[in-house]
Amino acid sequence: MRKLILSILVLFLILIILPEAVAQCPMCRMSVESNLQQGGTAGKGLNAGILYMLAMPYLLVGTIGYIWYRNRINSQNDYPPVGHDQLN
Repeated sequence: MRKLILSILVLFLILIILPEAVAQCPMCRMSVESNLQQGGTAGKGLNAGILYMLAMPYLLVGTIGYIWYRNRINSQNDYPPVGHDQLN
């Protein structure tokens, strides 16, 4: 029950923060465009940040998948194969 309440709370907080995050996209775009017109390099930093944020979900899912796979293989090795007691 506690996990359910915590999950609902986290989802609620994400939904509250999401509109503010979406509202910032046009501001970043205008800021980068004006910076590039003046000869700045803010666009390169913004692109690197976007790639970093894009890589994190894949990294997290991959890590969780690897841990799940490793634990599953280890748990299968703890039990004897089916029919093992019938061989003797």
